[in-house]
Amino acid sequence: MALVLPPAKRARVDGDEEEPEGAISLHVNRSSQLAAPTMLFSGHQAAVYTCKFDPTGQYMASGSHDKSIFLWKVYGEDDCNFNVLAGHKNVVLDLCWNRDGSKVVSASADKSVGVWDVNQGRRTRTLSKHSAVVNSVGLGEGNLIVSGSDDCTAKVWDVRSRRVEQEFEAKYQITAACFSHDNELVFTAGIDNEIKAWDRRNESVVFVLEGHKDTVTGMAVSPNGASLLTNSMDKSLIQWDVRPFVNESRFSKQFFGVEHNMEKNLLKCSWSADGEMISAGSSDHVVHIWDVPTGEELYHLPGHAGSVNEVAFHPKEPIIASCGSDKQIYLGELNA
Repeated sequence: MALVLPPAKRARVDGDEEEPEGAISLHVNRSSQLAAPTMLFSGHQAAVYTCKFDPTGQYMASGSHDKSIFLWKVYGEDDCNFNVLAGHKNVVLDLCWNRDGSKVVSASADKSVGVWDVNQGRRTRTLSKHSAVVNSVGLGEGNLIVSGSDDCTAKVWDVRSRRVEQEFEAKYQITAACFSHDNELVFTAGIDNEIKAWDRRNESVVFVLEGHKDTVTGMAVSPNGASLLTNSMDKSLIQWDVRPFVNESRFSKQFFGVEHNMEKNLLKCSWSADGEMISAGSSDHVVHIWDVPTGEELYHLPGHAGSVNEVAFHPKEPIIASCGSDKQIYLGELNA
């Protein structure tokens, strides 16, 4: 069912005007087509756990503890929230767009994966073979998606048929799952602190990445497919080499600076479109962004009044989106 929610609004947070309390302040020199250097998107009625740009960068989707998915226009002054996708019966924990931006796929604590038609503004598929909370969802080739759940399985689905094509069973709850760049592997991670790489051809584990000391809460494959980024409740991110035929250690680099608190949210991590920067959620209310080649923290941006649960990079411009437990979403320019 599609709803339009009038209270959702876009607020300018302009460097030339008095900034509202809590606004992320970046700079006054413009480097994007945003209506202002920093924008505040509000309308969710509870914590926002996930936000993602569509492949064109024109739109964004966000998922919340209020059980809804908001669709936003990134550019322009008015009518920023153009649809609300309602139907999940519990928290929306993760989402992704398909490759042409026509669909949003969502993971929910109601034990289901939802497939939503953006143009029609309605749910077209409900994938409900999981028996516990679905924590993560990722896009694969064609019509395939992967979901990771507290039922200790990662399932590969064909969206068209609603059928489970493959299932990978772990000993512990799976908190994050995604495909490799070539779709030949499925990566899973969970409360055992390990990342497993499953070969889809024989459905067996081909290698295990060990190094985190607490639950892995998010992971993302680099744009070139050579690296996997993971973040953990041990307050670190690790870059791994996931290319085939690596004979030495797959550990590449570790990044520090994020925080986790008693909320134990499944904070996510992400890459910039060029693979030069990374970011991750943090419970200290700060957006952290690192330079991948040097490991240096480039940006330390306060402003949220609650845990930052995800930071997303725009696919075409130097823009980031961050969503938090304070119910807010910020969009801001990075230095060109």
